[in-house]
Amino acid sequence: MEIKPAISFDDFSRIDLRVGTIISADDLEESNKLIKLVVDIGIEKRQIIAGVKKYYKVEDLVGKQVLIIANLESKSLAGYESQGMLLAANNEEGGPVILMPEKEVVDGAIIK
Repeated sequence: MEIKPAISFDDFSRIDLRVGTIISADDLEESNKLIKLVVDIGIEKRQIIAGVKKYYKVEDLVGKQVLIIANLESKSLAGYESQGMLLAANNEEGGPVILMPEKEVVDGAIIK
């Protein structure tokens, strides 16, 4: 897989990467891919719709700290507003692996 074209530091600095804690996770029955998460990012709670249902159980996600893009424009997925994006990497089988801090940090911590 090729590396995408270079961006300026100014472009990168516009991305608001934060740590948050998943406080609820609901299975969206109308979708075989999506889970509705509520993530506490310190200053507010965000609803994020994530396509991880095949790889994660909702009960295993609650209480986990995750990395999100906080300033991504909202988008409607399966009729639900998603107010950010979970950061994940693909494993060898192509499934998502949610990125999580190694140690607990304060909700809303900015990733630099």
